[in-house]
Amino acid sequence: MNRIILDRNLSKPLYIQLYEGIKSLIEENALEYEKLPSIRSLSKKLLVNNVTVINAYKLLEQEGYVYSVEGSGTYIKKSNFIDEGQILDDGDMDLMLSGILPISKESINFASVSPTPELFPIEEFKKALIDVLNRDGGLAFLYPEINGYEPLRESISKFVYENYKTKILSDQILITSGGQQGLDIISKSLVNQGDIIFVENPTYSAAFESFKSRGAKIIGIPIEENGIDIESLSANIKRYKPKFLYMMTNYQSPTTYSYSEEKKKKILNLAKENDFYVIEDDFLTDLYFDNYKKTPLISMDKGGKTIYIKSFSKVFMPGVRIGFITLPDQLLKGVIKAKHSTDISSSGFLQRAFDLYLREGYWKKHIEHIRQVYSNKYKLMVNHLNPLKKYGIQFYEPNGGLSLWIRLPEETDSLDFYNSCVESGLSLVPGKVFFIDDSYHNFIRLSFGAVNDDEIIKGINIMENILSKPFKNKGNDYMPFI
Repeated sequence: MNRIILDRNLSKPLYIQLYEGIKSLIEENALEYEKLPSIRSLSKKLLVNNVTVINAYKLLEQEGYVYSVEGSGTYIKKSNFIDEGQILDDGDMDLMLSGILPISKESINFASVSPTPELFPIEEFKKALIDVLNRDGGLAFLYPEINGYEPLRESISKFVYENYKTKILSDQILITSGGQQGLDIISKSLVNQGDIIFVENPTYSAAFESFKSRGAKIIGIPIEENGIDIESLSANIKRYKPKFLYMMTNYQSPTTYSYSEEKKKKILNLAKENDFYVIEDDFLTDLYFDNYKKTPLISMDKGGKTIYIKSFSKVFMPGVRIGFITLPDQLLKGVIKAKHSTDISSSGFLQRAFDLYLREGYWKKHIEHIRQVYSNKYKLMVNHLNPLKKYGIQFYEPNGGLSLWIRLPEETDSLDFYNSCVESGLSLVPGKVFFIDDSYHNFIRLSFGAVNDDEIIKGINIMENILSKPFKNKGNDYMPFI
């Protein structure tokens, strides 16, 4: 912390300067301890008031750099996901295993599931922004309710009913700054030290890290092509008493598998019989490429056992952080409190604009457009991957989502394959970052969200060139698994 210098002559607020200073130290791995100084000691050291430090810490937590433990302090998260285009200097293995990948701006990006800017609905959303300013004036920049702008919650209630035939009252909805914040505040408010949480294995790395940061004991349950292994789930329920099951019902990350109706029913029955909640994370249900429309688990839940997290970011605009959570009544107050302590409330201006965007029917037009665009990319990737099966790869065809889950030949380690691809100008995600154990070593995830048709073809040609040669272990460029 000795490197942090606050300049009172700058127009930039002191808490922002402090936030940026600590953020830089975390990114450089320059802090000796995992726990940040107490608010009182740091404010005394920097000669600022406590509120300055509190606001800086809140901003760091909101951005995913730290987490707080009530009565204990604020701690540095050991991992964060980097944004597309951000480059790490040395490809640190520890970061990679925690889910942080270096993505060169010059490489073909099969790693990111974020859409490219040309797909953003700029004109429609700009109109919504202008209409909100004309309609509401300065009111647009007031803090909305902690649980979110009421008309938006009403619009989302209507959206859920129209799309998933599920009745959710607006009072059960909490607006969040994206799906990741939804996970974080659920972890912050509902997960305690020693709680047992079941997750699919493999699973979304950021969810695993969020639960782990709260001291939860995490049990991985294998996932099959039609959903989690029910036999394994039942056996583990008997052995442990889980508090939550975390799952992605449709186009699961990273496998792209979707749950059958039968398995969804069995999971809800098990949740009711054994008194645990299901945290359902949904960001791709709407992105199907055939006539078989997917529905989330919550659409079948009559017993109030589902905590539903929905993000619009990946099929809208990633920088417009809009998502929501629906919760059983008995859990809502604690999560609202955690939301308030995280960032008070999500942007009122953006909430008002997104509400208008939904009401005007722009969303329906946008999702139909990108569904067609991504369907074409998906088919192109599948068609060019199929000839690579002669080299021993296998993959599941989800007919939706933004990725493909590839099984490499048994003798090929995903990290070695990743290294070879990076050297050839191709970024992808080695499967090891998604497994909570070392059971599997030869999976990779390929995403087509951030690439054009020419890049898809070129990237798969790079893969073929690597697979067609005798694959050699590259040695110890990275630290081995222990």
